[in-house]
Amino acid sequence: MDEGTELSLTIAQIVQRLKGSHLHSQIERQAKECLHQPEIKLESLKEDVRTFLKTSGWERKLQNAVYRELHVQLPLSHPAAPPEHLKEPLAFMRKAQASWEKRVLKSLNSMSTELGVPLARMRPAVEQKELANKWNEMGTDEPDLTRFRPVYAPKDFLEVLISLRNPNHDSSEDVSARSHWGLIQVSLNVRDIPQLRQAYIELNLTTGQLGIDDHAHIHPDLFESEYVQTGKKVVVEQDSAAAQQYSRQGCPTGLRADLWALILNSTNQPQDVMHYEQLKAGVIQHELLVDNLIYKDVKLTASNDDYYFVFEDFLYQVLLCFSRDTAVLEHFKYNSATPPKSYIQGKDDECAVVYPPNGVIPFHGFSMYVAPLCFLYNEPSKLYSVFREMYIRYFFRLHSISSSHSGIVSLCLQFERLLQTHLPQLFYHLRQIGAQPLRIAFKWMVRAFSGYLSTDQLLLLWDRILGYDSLEIVAVLAAAVFAFRAENLMEVTSLASAEAVLADLSTLKVIPLIQIFLFATAI
Repeated sequence: MDEGTELSLTIAQIVQRLKGSHLHSQIERQAKECLHQPEIKLESLKEDVRTFLKTSGWERKLQNAVYRELHVQLPLSHPAAPPEHLKEPLAFMRKAQASWEKRVLKSLNSMSTELGVPLARMRPAVEQKELANKWNEMGTDEPDLTRFRPVYAPKDFLEVLISLRNPNHDSSEDVSARSHWGLIQVSLNVRDIPQLRQAYIELNLTTGQLGIDDHAHIHPDLFESEYVQTGKKVVVEQDSAAAQQYSRQGCPTGLRADLWALILNSTNQPQDVMHYEQLKAGVIQHELLVDNLIYKDVKLTASNDDYYFVFEDFLYQVLLCFSRDTAVLEHFKYNSATPPKSYIQGKDDECAVVYPPNGVIPFHGFSMYVAPLCFLYNEPSKLYSVFREMYIRYFFRLHSISSSHSGIVSLCLQFERLLQTHLPQLFYHLRQIGAQPLRIAFKWMVRAFSGYLSTDQLLLLWDRILGYDSLEIVAVLAAAVFAFRAENLMEVTSLASAEAVLADLSTLKVIPLIQIFLFATAI
C-alpha cells in the first residue's frame, strides 16, 4: 500500500469511529447553535463556523479525539488480510494464545463446578440494598474467600511463553548458540542499545529529568520552576500531543493527574460519570464468580502493601465495574486475545455469552494495575475512565501472547538480549546456577513494576510509558536493575540467593538507572 492510500484509509477509519461518538453530536449541536450569532455570515458560512469551533475550543477537543484514535486503532494491513491477522499476524502466536485462553477458561469453569458457585446470579433485593449502602466501605466486609484461588499467576503464564516455538524457524544447536542461553526461544525484532538511544533521546544525560534534577542540590529555578511553568501551559492548552511529549521528561506531582488524563483523552464528561453509575448499578444487581477473584486478588496483593492498602475500597469499586464494562470488548479488535465465552443454558452456541462481560479474566496481581492510579484520582468515575484507557492501550499487552513490540513476549526477549549483550558474564553465571534472570524479572514486567517500586518512582516510570507510548522502557528498567546489582549477583550460588539480592526494589531511583544503562554503557 502506498503512503497516500494508507493515509486516506486511516482518515476514513477515524472518521467512521468518531461518527457515532458523543463528541460528534456535541460539535454538531454547537455548529447549529452558532448559526444564530451575528458574526456568522451566509456568504462565508463554512469558514465562520470553522473559526467559531476553533475559538470555542471544540477544534482542540476534536484533535485530541483523533490523536487518541491514532493510538488505539487497528494497524493498517493489506485490504485482503483476514481479521485475525489484524489481531496477530503470526499464526503460531494466535494458536498459542487460543490454547492458553482455553486453559484459563477451563480453570474458571472447573472452579465454578467444584465450588457450586454459579458464574452469575441475580442478587436478592435485600442483598442489593446492603451492597448499595456499603458501596464506599466494601473492604470492611469479609466474604469467605478460602475456597477461591487465582485462576492463574504470572509464573504459570511464563511457562507458556518459554514453550513458544516458531515452526518456521530452524532452532537446531548450531544455528545460534546465543538463542539457547535464554528462556525465550522465538525470534522477534527487538531494539538494542544504539536503537534505544535514538528512540529515547529525551532521556539522555544532558536533558533535564524529573526524577533526578528535582532532587539534586541545584537551585529549583535552574530546571524545576521553569519546567513546572511549561507543564501548566500544556494543561491550559489542553493538547494531548503536547502533553505526551512533555511527559517524556516526567510529570510534576501536582500536574500529573491532569497531564495523564489529557494524554489518554479521558475527559470525565457527564456521560462518563453516567456510564460509571450504570456499571455500578450492574454490580449491585448481579453477582459474578469473578467478583470473588477480584476480592481475593485485592486481599492477596494491595491489602498487604504498605503503599496501597488504604485504597482497598477504590480498588473493589473500579475492578467490579470494569468486569461489567462491555465497552472494553472494543479493544479485542487489536488484541491477540479473544473474549472468553460461557454457556448460560445448554451447550448451544446461541446460548454462549462473553464472560465476564468485559472479556477479561483477572489473574493474580491484576489489581496492581489500578492501585498506583489511586494516588492521582480520588473521584471514582475519573479513576475508572483513566484506568480503562490505560488498560486498553497498554496493560492488556502484558498478559496476552503477541508479536507486538510492546507485548510481553517482546519485553522478555528484549530483557534477555540486553543482558546477554551487555552483561554476558552475569547472564552466564546466573544461568549456570539455575537462576535464569527472566524467572526473577518476569513478575516485575508483567505488572509494569507496580508493587515493586516505591510509588513516586513507579509514577515516574509510567510517565515515560505514556510519553513514549510504549512498554519497552519496562524491559530496559528490568535489565538496568540487574546491571545495578551485578556485583552482588556475581557472588550468589543459587536461585534463592539471587532472588534475595533482588527482593527489595523500593529504594531504587528509576530514572538514573535507566539513564546510566542506556547512555553510560559502553557499546
